[in-house]
Amino acid sequence: MDYLNIAVLEIYIKIENKIVLMARGRKPYSIVRQRIIDILFLIKQGHGHEIYKIYVDVFPRVTRRLIYYHLRKGLSLGEFKVSKIEKQTGNYSWGDTAEKVYYALDEAAKPKLNLGVRKYLEKKGN
Repeated sequence: MDYLNIAVLEIYIKIENKIVLMARGRKPYSIVRQRIIDILFLIKQGHGHEIYKIYVDVFPRVTRRLIYYHLRKGLSLGEFKVSKIEKQTGNYSWGDTAEKVYYALDEAAKPKLNLGVRKYLEKKGN
């Protein structure tokens, strides 16, 4: 064993005289995704841009891209589900139609009543 391995082993042994192994990979919890869950808990369903607008009005600013990332990640974790997909026609820079994907909570979501979101929605009249 080289010196580095011995030092690491000593650190592990010093924690309550037990060898503690660290879990690999990222933790599945995200404060941004939890806040999105709290928003959807109160509005029941919404599309990405609507969720983004509420989020940036109540919480510290994040990018729209991060909101959409967490909506997709929540789909794969079973926290969100697609409630409906709506196509709108119009004159957009990318073409004639736009697709709005509406999200709702699924079984794995653990909503908490966020008073900041609730006050904001009451003030807005939703």
